[in-house]
Amino acid sequence: YPLTEIGQTTRSNRKIGLGIMGWADMLFSMLIPYDSEEAVKLADRVFSFIDRESKEASRDLAKKRGPFPNYQLSVYQKNGEPPIRNATTTTIAPTGTISIIAGVSSGIEPLFALAFRRNVLDKANLLEVHQMFKELALREGFYSESLLEKIMEKGTVRGITAVPERYQRVFATSHDVSPEWHIRTQAAFQAHTDNA
Repeated sequence: YPLTEIGQTTRSNRKIGLGIMGWADMLFSMLIPYDSEEAVKLADRVFSFIDRESKEASRDLAKKRGPFPNYQLSVYQKNGEPPIRNATTTTIAPTGTISIIAGVSSGIEPLFALAFRRNVLDKANLLEVHQMFKELALREGFYSESLLEKIMEKGTVRGITAVPERYQRVFATSHDVSPEWHIRTQAAFQAHTDNA
């Protein structure tokens, strides 16, 4: 820590930040459009569960090892809540590189693209196609190389007649999702998040 005081405060609060990644992938697998009431309700349900369970586990730890040192100064103590081991338990992080390594969509964000070319060493580029979309398109019989080129050119499957309309809704990318739906999704998660 750059200052002793920062280190002392950090250790006195024992903050942790459980979060999620792969939200867009989960919605794809359930055939739920990102920009839908169903997705917002699911976000609320999923993260309220994570928040509740993480707090319960932290309270169980506090029974065995004691609360975080600044507990007496905390809102938990002021609100009469039972001792808790960690001042925070949940967070929403973008998980950019980590999600690439894990092969899942980033944090709670919609997918950037279903198909794109990744530039790598020696000026080569690799065609990247979202695996769930590819598998569904093959299974449903509408997959083709020309479709991928059209998706890369347009940046979305919405409005491409070769893709059945119900899948156009499900496989939304970040450019398809209006600011209002981005905010509604973020708000559903934020309602159960200690750290932003």
